[in-house]
Amino acid sequence: MSASTSAPARDRLRIAIQKSGRLADPARSLLAACGLSWRQSRDKLFCFGESLPVDLLLVRDDDIPGLIADGVCDLGVVGLNELDEQAKARRQLGLADAYQPLRGLGFGQCRLMIAVPEDWDWQGPAQLAGRRIATSYPAILAAWLKDQGVDAQVVELSGSVEIAPKLGTADLICDLVSSGATLAANQLKPVETLLDSEAVLAGPVHELDDARAGLMAMLLRRLDGLSRVQDRKLLMFSADEERVDALARLLPDAEPLLRLPGDGGAVRLQTMCNGALSWQRLEELERAGAQGLMVLAVEKSLA
Repeated sequence: MSASTSAPARDRLRIAIQKSGRLADPARSLLAACGLSWRQSRDKLFCFGESLPVDLLLVRDDDIPGLIADGVCDLGVVGLNELDEQAKARRQLGLADAYQPLRGLGFGQCRLMIAVPEDWDWQGPAQLAGRRIATSYPAILAAWLKDQGVDAQVVELSGSVEIAPKLGTADLICDLVSSGATLAANQLKPVETLLDSEAVLAGPVHELDDARAGLMAMLLRRLDGLSRVQDRKLLMFSADEERVDALARLLPDAEPLLRLPGDGGAVRLQTMCNGALSWQRLEELERAGAQGLMVLAVEKSLA
């Protein structure tokens, strides 16, 4: 049975995002770049979509997977670490999958890692046998230990995991790592990566079959368009006809050069570049005969 047949049909798409936290502002900015705008309620927990019938619920990050599973929300912007933890916890309870990552969003990157005391001579996962490992991600850790064939004790903590070894409640930890500064401050070092995480757009495992399906497809298309243009630049320049082939060879990561209408003389050219256009690269093109080089940011693309 699909999610849409277990509840009354709706004609407005509902997206859950963090009310506050490191994913909150980037999530709003990304959705706004997709052409969405809202009017916020007085309690600041709900945003009514004005430009399109797409509303926001402002909630805790760890509530988002459950809201999708219960059909309260259709989509959610959530860390892959939280989504994967709750998905594995459901499977361990024998429950069916209820949500899935639909798109990586390119922000909120971090890694879930095993971190051990700095004075350990790390030899590999087998070294964890019989050890106590503190973590806020017990389901992911338990699944990883099982895959490694290691019998260790998982000590579940809701916060301040990094101080567990100092308190004597664990021998080592499994926690999210961004810069590694917090680990270093607690005399710990990362040694094994369990998950590379980022913010993702999560949705139900079953397709919607009412008006929300079209809204979801439109949003995914716009997100894909933003992703395509993120590192793309429009390069425009002129060159003498005999220099065009040599210039094209200097742009192996670009689309074929497009000739623009001109009034004789130098050929006007443009192309879409997918790589970095550094000053050094532009100067190389200039030495090869490019004239009037201009680099333009690409704001939107449906191609």
